[in-house]
Amino acid sequence: MGTLALAAKITHVPSLYLSELDGPRKGSRQSAIDGLKTIGLRCRELGVDTIVVFDTHWLVNASYHLNCAPHFKGVYTSNELPHFISNMPYEIPGNPGLGRLLAKSCNEWGVETLAHDATTLGPEYGTLVPMRYMNEDLHFKVICVSALCTSHYLNDSARLGWAMRRAVEEHYDGTVAFFASGSLSHRFAQNGLAPRYADRVWSPLLERMDHDVVKMWEDGEWADFCAMLPEYASKGHGEGFMHDTAMVLGALGWSAYDGRAEVVTPYFGSSATGQINALFPVTPQDGRAIPKPQASSADGFQTVSRL
Repeated sequence: MGTLALAAKITHVPSLYLSELDGPRKGSRQSAIDGLKTIGLRCRELGVDTIVVFDTHWLVNASYHLNCAPHFKGVYTSNELPHFISNMPYEIPGNPGLGRLLAKSCNEWGVETLAHDATTLGPEYGTLVPMRYMNEDLHFKVICVSALCTSHYLNDSARLGWAMRRAVEEHYDGTVAFFASGSLSHRFAQNGLAPRYADRVWSPLLERMDHDVVKMWEDGEWADFCAMLPEYASKGHGEGFMHDTAMVLGALGWSAYDGRAEVVTPYFGSSATGQINALFPVTPQDGRAIPKPQASSADGFQTVSRL
């Protein structure tokens, strides 16, 4: 019935917002902002009505969760970086009906998921920052998915992504995009060193790892990338343990995915972390490569301890 039209890995760094404001950072993130706007335009061209954001700033300790309230509106200050995002107004339409469909499908695929459509919970900035540039006119409805998962397995996140695609394609009358909102390497600078890493990555090792991963995406080496994802998430300090990436790759077919990434905003360093905007074309898949539900930590897909 419905269509998953587009998938992407996107940046949400708070310096995007700072670069709008008068001061020393003004204009410094225009390339990344333009990249987000370009992805928003692609969504419009494809007839997308709802964007589902796998948000690595929504921390949860049990179950997977969807925030699918009918409407979001307020003023946001980051509890992590209040000197970067302070008193930022936002307004976003929601999609409760689709949220309930997504959660139902996830549970049917063995991934415990709860949809919250009657809640005062607001979105985190992994959703709010990208939507500020993609959705200024409130064109898209938005659903937020918890993707900073502290007690979850990466292969369950992959199953969640696939289950959500099935829900869209089999039960939804509309067109949807899935976005993994998070960085690649995410090792912040030590306290007191942040200013000198404003436009750099923490270490040459992490930067090289990130560049190699992006090359794998561009070359379509998905089987190798999926096999290395648990170790990359751990040793590469992946944001949100890379659950957002597992979710979007699950939706695309996991290790059987045969598309090639299109880099919209080239890789860049921000506050010592590695960032990118990249599109993943959606290709036909049958789901045979989707990992089975995790029963133990034996296969290496367990979440690592929080760094």
